[in-house]
Amino acid sequence: MQKTLFISDLHLTPTRPDITDCFMRFMQNEAIECDALYVLGDLFDFWIGDDDDSPFARQIKQAFKHLTDQGIPCYFTCGNRDFLVGKRFAKQTGITLLPDEHVVDLYGRRAVVLHGDTLCTQDERYLEFRAKVHQPWLQRLFKCLPMFVRRKLVARIQSDIRQDKQQKSMDIMDVTPSEVVNVMHRHQVDLMIHGHTHRPNIHQNTDSSQTRIVLGDWFEQGSVLIVKHNDFQLEQREFFH
Repeated sequence: MQKTLFISDLHLTPTRPDITDCFMRFMQNEAIECDALYVLGDLFDFWIGDDDDSPFARQIKQAFKHLTDQGIPCYFTCGNRDFLVGKRFAKQTGITLLPDEHVVDLYGRRAVVLHGDTLCTQDERYLEFRAKVHQPWLQRLFKCLPMFVRRKLVARIQSDIRQDKQQKSMDIMDVTPSEVVNVMHRHQVDLMIHGHTHRPNIHQNTDSSQTRIVLGDWFEQGSVLIVKHNDFQLEQREFFH
């Protein structure tokens, strides 16, 4: 059976081994039997650089390398937590890095895939942060810092992000409908797949025959989108504690 799998917002971290265990089972038992795997951002809770050689980082890299060595194509779009994933990571794992927006052919139907953060145009404070951290010179400077300094900076950033979220309304952190329309129109597609908002759902616009699929996060359970010919299934995967 032909199928393509999509995941996002796993936020993998050594402090949540239950999420990592679920991810490893998914890679070994499900991804190994798919036509292609797409990871649409925030695979990590925060990626501090491709030179991270910790046991945790090696474990995740090896999982992808094993999959790509078996001939399963893996595609990766950076999210707001793992924008430092780069060419070295791609070379070590065999994955293919995608741009912020990318059009794929899913069994004869074109779809635009993206992380989804750029759709949240009302969250102006986040978009300012995003523009800042995507500056190449700042990323180069960060990667020159010792690992222990990077980890301290990341811990502070994560704390600021949590506080910022508590002060925002849910509507601000969701997608802007007009931006969704703009992106789909720009790429001339009627199907969009993204993550970021942690609001898994399949939205059908009957007036325009457009479909927007939102992937779920992996906080309390895993979330996998299975795409087959003319069929979408958004499923959960249980954590084992």
